[in-house]
Amino acid sequence: MADVTVKRIEEMDSIFDGLMVRARAELGVSAFGMQVMNLPPNWTDYPEHTHAGIGANDGQEEVYVPLAGRATLVAGEERFDLEPGVIARVGPGQLRKIVTGAEPMRILAIGGMPGKAYDAPPFTEVGAPAPAVSV
Repeated sequence: MADVTVKRIEEMDSIFDGLMVRARAELGVSAFGMQVMNLPPNWTDYPEHTHAGIGANDGQEEVYVPLAGRATLVAGEERFDLEPGVIARVGPGQLRKIVTGAEPMRILAIGGMPGKAYDAPPFTEVGAPAPAVSV
């Protein structure tokens, strides 16, 4: 039997009313973090954050791969257009936020810590409760 897992994104477990799809856990990936984010149009609630000094994700760099739609990656004072065919890497200490415009965005987010084994946060496991969101 082939060591392959294939699933449709729409059939995967998600949290936050479908905003974050637990693709890593659904596919059985353990070497790096990987989620699919479905961001609605005109959405500004994506949390501005870094991955410096925060628990299991301390030192995580991220790669964003747009699958559909368009958005803007805000990194400090700079803005970068994201759309299919454009891939962005963000360093662990860089403050970042993704903002959509008139259309929704589906984006694959991949993360890992250079030189360290990946340790998946518990909330990313299938069926786990969503983390509390501070506003």
